[in-house]
Amino acid sequence: MAAGERDRPDVARRRAQWAKYQGQVEAERLVFIDETWTRTDMAPLRGWAPRGHRLHARVPHGRWKTMTFLAALRHDRIDAPWFIEGPIDGASFRAYV
Repeated sequence: MAAGERDRPDVARRRAQWAKYQGQVEAERLVFIDETWTRTDMAPLRGWAPRGHRLHARVPHGRWKTMTFLAALRHDRIDAPWFIEGPIDGASFRAYV
């Protein structure tokens, strides 16, 4: 399945321009900032146990928090990793950049 807009003449023209431009881009100069997060309370809600047996598992206890990871992705490596406690906000992002 593909977006129906890609068949419009204006979109097709821009896509062709982009495809042509990609050959001129120096991949070594591109840097993409990526962000992901996890919460320390992310415990599975379901699991597997043999029929007739109770599932026993352990989960974190105590103060649960959000942890955020940012990194600069390049064509051949990851640069400037940053791991922070808490969610990312505008001030934190500006400090990272």
